[in-house]
Amino acid sequence: MTGRAVPGPIYVVTDPGAALSVTDQALAAARGGAGAVQLRHKTATDAEFAALARALLAVLPADVRLILNDRVAVATALGPRVGLHIGQGDGDPAVVRARIGPDMVLGLSVEDPAQLRALPPGVVDHIGAGPVRATASKPDHAPPIGFGGLARIVAAAPCPVVAIGGLGPGDAARVRAAGCVGMAVVSAVTRAPDPEAATRALCDDWTQEEAQP
Repeated sequence: MTGRAVPGPIYVVTDPGAALSVTDQALAAARGGAGAVQLRHKTATDAEFAALARALLAVLPADVRLILNDRVAVATALGPRVGLHIGQGDGDPAVVRARIGPDMVLGLSVEDPAQLRALPPGVVDHIGAGPVRATASKPDHAPPIGFGGLARIVAAAPCPVVAIGGLGPGDAARVRAAGCVGMAVVSAVTRAPDPEAATRALCDDWTQEEAQP
């Protein structure tokens, strides 16, 4: 997938602590219908992370976006065939955009609408809003914002919003009602007995909600 299209609607974030390898997680998510896979591995070196990203690019279908978490240098080296997602502590989004160039999709984590006030228009392609609920997948996460906080971020955001944090089966309706274009999940897929089936069920939930009048 190329261009700056928003990933989703189901966006799976890899979990290096899960039983399946990161590669198998990504492939299961892709087979289940995920529109994007985010490679997140906080303890890998840049060289290890880059090698893993290249391995995923070699096996993921062309219509599944690979997003790199935090690693600006790796994303810059790989170019616009990958995307990048950064957090509030990963630098000025405008500076990051200048580094990665105009063609790479860029996501930004947001926990509060106030974090959007200084965001220049056109720099970020989508917002990752959350955590909606507490989650063990990221122990150092900010306080949960709930679905009300999610809706407030959507209302203030200058670009599409993807929800993240403690989400899983049955949440599509509330995520869509908040105004989001997608939802990102970690353990709901990576720790599921059958990650491919879990991804497919999330995609089906989203599609059914989309079809509601």
